Amino acid sequence: MSGLRSAQVAAAAGVNPQTLRYYERRGLLAEPQRSLGGHRLYPAETVTVLKVIKSAQRLGFTLDDVADLLDAGQHRHGRRPDAGLQARAHAKLAEVEAKIADLRIIAGTLRAAVDAGCDDLVACAGQPCCPIPFATIAVTGALDAEDR
Repeated sequence: MSGLRSAQVAAAAGVNPQTLRYYERRGLLAEPQRSLGGHRLYPAETVTVLKVIKSAQRLGFTLDDVADLLDAGQHRHGRRPDAGLQARAHAKLAEVEAKIADLRIIAGTLRAAVDAGCDDLVACAGQPCCPIPFATIAVTGALDAEDR
């Protein structure tokens, strides 16, 4: 019986050995074979799967997303058209681009606050030239609370 032990797989993939067990429980990794001594023996491709999982997480996919993508890849025939990487990547890209747009607005507002010399949030918020839209946030928050 051949294969890589947990520590070898974890080291090669750059993860903690407990991550392997967690991913097994989540169904992201198949349960490995066992040696006669009871040690887990993983196939070499497990390292690639782990690297793919970690890369997908860095791209913003949740573990549930990754599980669906891995499952869709294994069951290509008859799968839903929205289950594949292309559809998920388009959706994630739209989400990331929206976050980038929000971050650009935040950065511009913070630059304006720095340039205006804002030193006291409460005092600044009371000034008509305040670049930080506290009043707008407070009104929106109040409306959100009323809508619930």
